[in-house]
Amino acid sequence: MSAPAVRVGVLGCASIALRRMLPAMQETRQIEIVAVASRDADRAVQFATRFGCAGVVGYDALLARDDVEAVYIPLPSGLHAHWAARALAAGKHVLSEKPLTGEQAVAEQLVQQARSQNLRLTENFMFLHHHQHRAVRDLLAAGRIGRLQVFSASFGIPQLPAQDVRYNPSLGGGALLDVGVYPLRAASYFLGGSLQVLGAVLRRDPVTGVDVAGHVLLTTPEGISAELSFGFEHAYRSGYSLWGSSGRLSLDRAFTPPPDLKPVIRLEQPAQTEELTLEPDHQFRNIAQSFAASVRQGTDPDGCGEDLIAQARLIEQVQRQAQMVDA
Repeated sequence: MSAPAVRVGVLGCASIALRRMLPAMQETRQIEIVAVASRDADRAVQFATRFGCAGVVGYDALLARDDVEAVYIPLPSGLHAHWAARALAAGKHVLSEKPLTGEQAVAEQLVQQARSQNLRLTENFMFLHHHQHRAVRDLLAAGRIGRLQVFSASFGIPQLPAQDVRYNPSLGGGALLDVGVYPLRAASYFLGGSLQVLGAVLRRDPVTGVDVAGHVLLTTPEGISAELSFGFEHAYRSGYSLWGSSGRLSLDRAFTPPPDLKPVIRLEQPAQTEELTLEPDHQFRNIAQSFAASVRQGTDPDGCGEDLIAQARLIEQVQRQAQMVDA
């Protein structure tokens, strides 16, 4: 007999929830969307009608509901840690949009809070749940490009509307926390949790005060380097490459592949170049299923606690070491 569906409440009515995560949750029998909360009553009703659940005015009101056992937090970046802490205090499992926090000490506190109550705390880096990255890592482990020397990744998106919350510094705006965290997390995925930031540049918009582009250089203790670029005033780009002693692996749609996309891994070697086509995969549905399974099984999937802390440490290092340049 299958386990009962995890009863999820949603804090906020963000675009990522509407377009991606809530439809994915509806597709899996492992999750039941119970309620959606907004500070705006009309907005709450609109979302509730769309997803067949209760509309709640106010985030605390949702956390007080007995029929909600887990929460999904798609709020602006600057609100993630605060509401994750409140949700954990209310006895709820948490799936938070990235980044959960950009402060290592806060990440450590949240992980400890979750573990002390036997609650799941997951950061929603959904791209890691697409099988294309495992395929790349398997090729790397099989020695297809020799010894890894350099990891490079870029994630850029076109300019956002002027009123977008990602231009609001009080809500955790900026390119680093919105798109830069993806290349950072991908670097850790391939190079491990001992990465150190050597230097960074963040280009700041003088009107809004948030960073709109950046570049980061990192290294492992063994001397493997990572070069990361990001921004949201760019032509769209979402890919990475691994450059080894005898070849190169690259992926063009690394972070936001559509569910129907057949990913292509490019393998360049001295004598030949191969393009390896994979079957489509649905990273949004996969993360929803993984989170639900971790709640029901009482597991910490993929060492989420340590990954959360390592990611926050890298963000903090970038922010501390970056040279700020006005656009």
